[in-house]
Amino acid sequence: MRLLSLTNASLDSLLCSGSTVHVCADGGANRVFDELPCFFPHDDPSDIRKRYKPYAIKGDMDSIRTDVLDFYRGLGTKIIDESHDQDTTDLHKCVAYILELLNPEHPNLCILATGALGGRFDHEMGNINVICRFPSMPIILLSDDCLIQLLPSTHHHKIHIQSSVEGPHCGLIPIGTAGGRTTTTGLKWNLDKTEMRFGGLVSTSNIVKENIVTVQSESDLLWTISIKKE
Repeated sequence: MRLLSLTNASLDSLLCSGSTVHVCADGGANRVFDELPCFFPHDDPSDIRKRYKPYAIKGDMDSIRTDVLDFYRGLGTKIIDESHDQDTTDLHKCVAYILELLNPEHPNLCILATGALGGRFDHEMGNINVICRFPSMPIILLSDDCLIQLLPSTHHHKIHIQSSVEGPHCGLIPIGTAGGRTTTTGLKWNLDKTEMRFGGLVSTSNIVKENIVTVQSESDLLWTISIKKE
């Protein structure tokens, strides 16, 4: 059984929550540089950028600004240029790098990817493909509006809903192939050995009704739930 729980989705809390390593995917460093000081309006922007500097910036380096690259390089951030690899996305490169740095077998290891949703649809689909390529690693894609995580069919999933920060809107979506039979509890419209597929039934615009949602499926599914705005 795999247990899922989101405790807080805000960027400042994620950075302050004791994460082991912070890695920026190419142009993601621009967003950290520009937006992070906004979460600490009473502090000096330069101090905030130094306090939360990324451990590494990795990608094909086609999006990061020169001033941002020079700033973080001066702070000792590792700059890893993989422009020779055009077959994988920047997120894929960063996930692979994190798994090289850390023990992928650690039971509490989870990768949170902020800024992975929104913007160009092909980028979103590329990022969703990344979590499907690493099915044994819990990877959560976060935006201001929702999160997405893969639920592998190899597990019976028990999802703890943190109602103060997420929900109630949610969905279960088959990805890649037609979904096998799926059974859920804790939703307004539960599934009972229901088969899902594109061109047929998919469980979108569902509603969380309980503090715990369970999902058991014969095929991999995407779980998505809305994020509450303060």
